[in-house]
Amino acid sequence: MNGSVAGGGGFSEEIINLTRRSSGLGFNIVGGTDQQYISNDSSIYVSRIKKDGAAYLDGRLQEGDKILSVNGRDLKDLRHKDAVELFRNAGCDVSLKIQRRLQPQNGPVGHRGDGESGGLPLAAVLVPGLALAAAAVWILLRYRQRM
Repeated sequence: MNGSVAGGGGFSEEIINLTRRSSGLGFNIVGGTDQQYISNDSSIYVSRIKKDGAAYLDGRLQEGDKILSVNGRDLKDLRHKDAVELFRNAGCDVSLKIQRRLQPQNGPVGHRGDGESGGLPLAAVLVPGLALAAAAVWILLRYRQRM
């Protein structure tokens, strides 16, 4: 990784150079002054790496990375659509300056490379939780009818 640790805040920065393919750069973004992804933070973040896209094949960009600049142009205080337009007009060879939260020393480092994020899928937690909630409501209603 050709990055450097920034301050004591647990972040690293890295320059990632990508070559645009016919399908684009191969990732989606979220954020902007008009569509904040994180409350009180108008930064631009990588929301999805597209399988077999330029970013996926390069392997360094990760979902959740904050994009600080594109070809040296700061992304601070941009509306979402202006950031998208900046990416679209960035040319064939694109240089991204990104910031990433450092992983704990005993945690996984990097991404798995299969385009999937680590950990349990959200559905694996929500579905059983919703089923339990529905069962509790049903039992409560049945109990109230008998009183």
